[in-house]
Amino acid sequence: MEIWRLCRAVHAAQAFSGEGARRYGGRWNSRGVPMVYCSSSLALAAVELFVHLEPAQAPSDLMAITATLPESEPARTIEPGELPRDWWTDAEATRALGDTWIRAGSSLALRAPSVPIRWEWNVLVNPLHPRMSELRIDPPRPFTFDARMFASEAKQKPGAKRKSEAKEEG
Repeated sequence: MEIWRLCRAVHAAQAFSGEGARRYGGRWNSRGVPMVYCSSSLALAAVELFVHLEPAQAPSDLMAITATLPESEPARTIEPGELPRDWWTDAEATRALGDTWIRAGSSLALRAPSVPIRWEWNVLVNPLHPRMSELRIDPPRPFTFDARMFASEAKQKPGAKRKSEAKEEG
């Protein structure tokens, strides 16, 4: 299974260490618990990062990194019945689930639903798992978002209507 991760260039060499998640915590882990957040596609990795960015500030130093899980090490999937109702609003429950999975060491990877696109899958990696060394990590490649994703009101011409405003009137 191929997985994707986006990070700033300065962190690319350690992108699969789990250190950032350990230091700050995340949706699926508590602070102090290492975890590597990846996605099942580059597009989903981009959406997952984009929802955390400032609207007018496009990062200029991003790297895309692909990795391949060992064929004989399938990712465990979080089943819908394991999640509480409205799980996307219950970070305490998702962190408890992820923390338990990391500590159990039952698999190298865990497929978890994405919050921004709930029908898509993120892939969490356990950097403490004994088979972590078998994860094949490809060299980082530069990644840039389309500049239109960061258009700000300041760039708009005075009196001009945004496309969404024009459609609403039409």
